[in-house]
Amino acid sequence: MNRHRTVVSALLAAGTLVAGALTVATPSAAAPAPASFTPQQTQGFWTAERMRGATPLDLTAAPGATGKRVVATGAPTTIAPTPPAGSTAAASPTAFPQIGGAWTGGGAVVKTSGRVFFSMGGRTASCSGDSITSANGSTVITAGHCVKYQGAWHTNWIFVPGYDNGNAPYGQWAATKTLATDQWAAGEDMNHDVGFAVVAPLNGQKLSQAVGAQGIAFNGGYNKRMYSFGFPAAAPYDGSKLIYCSANSGKDFLLTKDHSLACNMTGGSSGGPWFQNFDEATGLGTQVSVNSFGYTFLPNRMYGPYFGNEAKAAYDKAAAS
Repeated sequence: MNRHRTVVSALLAAGTLVAGALTVATPSAAAPAPASFTPQQTQGFWTAERMRGATPLDLTAAPGATGKRVVATGAPTTIAPTPPAGSTAAASPTAFPQIGGAWTGGGAVVKTSGRVFFSMGGRTASCSGDSITSANGSTVITAGHCVKYQGAWHTNWIFVPGYDNGNAPYGQWAATKTLATDQWAAGEDMNHDVGFAVVAPLNGQKLSQAVGAQGIAFNGGYNKRMYSFGFPAAAPYDGSKLIYCSANSGKDFLLTKDHSLACNMTGGSSGGPWFQNFDEATGLGTQVSVNSFGYTFLPNRMYGPYFGNEAKAAYDKAAAS
């Protein structure tokens, strides 16, 4: 993307997708195995300067984006959030709708959401992510292109919840494993642009013990009141603070079956959470998508994948790791 999100440049008359800032490689048809790491690999790597200088990753185009998909049917499934331990400042009511502004309230979302940093193609890059409730208490959800892109899994992968302009108030959480939906891992299909990371304990605690975790739902339908969060780092944003959008969501009528939301977040917000049933007073909600892409000819609109059976299967693998 040239903007947040993944920006997909589409020439509908020609029926093709044109890549923008990044060149899209054709991935292998066989899904590569999830990436595994040792936490020691990232120790000392992510300095404040390196985090501030990381390039915000934007998705440009994916081979699977040229046709409509039929959303898989399945029973709705909801996993409840895990409130953070201790007291959390209550969030103050904010504007709805909001096309993009700093989240100045409090609540659990300021702990569960954060920036994601990794190495790819000889450079450092950034996305956004969120701590979600899971059996292992150590699961981060993000966009698929924030764990694997152009056929290669990213390295030096960390999650920084509550990121604050180069500071990591709740620590740097190193991934032991990253994975994605089978459809993203095999073909980088942007209908299924969902990724996960399992992170190692830090200072004797699991991630959800330290910062809490949001709920998550699958097969929940469309057209919901949504809140989207992320750390956009491309102009006019700089990645230093948590940004949010809020609106009634719709559905992509062009190339995907994704959710659609009025939102002006830019590069680096990819992978940030979308919530339904979001409570501004507690900062807790039910995650139903992530920031994924936008069309260059439809400014100020974000798209996020539908969490169907495919996303649930990937979540189940991550939560059991």
